Amino acid sequence: MSNSDIAIKVEHLSKYYRLGVINNGTFFKDMQTWWARKLGREDPHARIGTRYNGTEGFWALDDVNFEIKKGERVGIIGHNGAGKSTLLKILSQITSPTEGTIKINGKVASLLEVGTGFHHDMTGRENIYMNGSILGMTHAEIDKKIKDIIEFSEINEHIDTPVKRYSSGMSVRLAFAVAAHLDSNILIADEVLAVGDASFQKKALGKMNELSMGQGRTVLFVSHNMSQITALCTKGIVLERGKIVFMGDIQSATKYYLSESKAEKRIIDFKEEHNPIFHVTSITVNGSESCEITVPCNTREIPIVIEGTTEIEHIVDVMVVLKTVNGAPLATFALGHYEGLTQTVAPGKFTLNYVMELPEYMGRGDCIASICIHHPMMEGFVDFTDAVKFTFEGNMGSGRSLDASKNGIFGLKGYFK
Repeated sequence: MSNSDIAIKVEHLSKYYRLGVINNGTFFKDMQTWWARKLGREDPHARIGTRYNGTEGFWALDDVNFEIKKGERVGIIGHNGAGKSTLLKILSQITSPTEGTIKINGKVASLLEVGTGFHHDMTGRENIYMNGSILGMTHAEIDKKIKDIIEFSEINEHIDTPVKRYSSGMSVRLAFAVAAHLDSNILIADEVLAVGDASFQKKALGKMNELSMGQGRTVLFVSHNMSQITALCTKGIVLERGKIVFMGDIQSATKYYLSESKAEKRIIDFKEEHNPIFHVTSITVNGSESCEITVPCNTREIPIVIEGTTEIEHIVDVMVVLKTVNGAPLATFALGHYEGLTQTVAPGKFTLNYVMELPEYMGRGDCIASICIHHPMMEGFVDFTDAVKFTFEGNMGSGRSLDASKNGIFGLKGYFK
């Protein structure tokens, strides 16, 4: 592969952040450190061994290496703190690396945070000119494109209103519209579509597809929404604690990410408390506390047992949401929502016994389940988001794969045990 085909090349890239004190404590020591680095000498105040023992800081990125070809659409995947945003900030030249090099062949347009570079007291129209100038567009270029930018953002009626009166969704529409109309070779977007509505997310993904496939631009996209990642990207890079742990086609990357997140974990490890006086201490699905559960062929019932404590009486419903490994909705189990069946737990210890019934036509394959314990239509108590990976062996002789486009979205029935 010739260098002219490479859009981004990253070699031995690392970024170190110190915890606590930012500088050396005195102006004299800071000057000694600055001068030593300028002359290429060893920092006289460097803390020996911090790269390995992590006592003074941490490596947000650690020896990252990859190449991205021109026109590729790459999804950067990983849990919070994996180093995704740090990587994009370095590629956008917002921050500098501690070690390693990056080579970028082309002009970069970055959309890392909602409204970055916007002045809240200026109108949307004025911010288009200011933000476009920051991104490298001339006044004449903005004049030619401003009509298209405003039309794409869908905020025509508010374009001459100060941005401080915009909702977060309106701000991201305008910011994305400016970045998408920049004559750049590389577009970098970090989770910004999460605040947009469904129609605009679809429109934005379509625009990024158009930029990449129609105009040959390179796209780097960070999102926790696997359906968006798989809809847009062809290649995936999975980060974990600052290191690349997987790189390949997007389907394999998302499958690796979802599988690894469950490895050697229990369902309870995914607990997210919302109500301070309602606690879950144990949860088992199909008799297992593991996050990875195989459902044998022709199984029709899956028991769910939840134990915990509460300080006051609560009306409780349990909801289980199944989605494909790519994030597409598949099925929902909620007796309170669909059938009006709830349970009341008294103060003290409680045990909830549910049985989720699978349909006869349940296909085979993998899916991800989230479990929510809540008061119907009022408040959430505890969430276990993406906590369980089911591997369904399906029905004997069905020959069907578990796919939202084939199975559709359906409600699962069940009962209290």
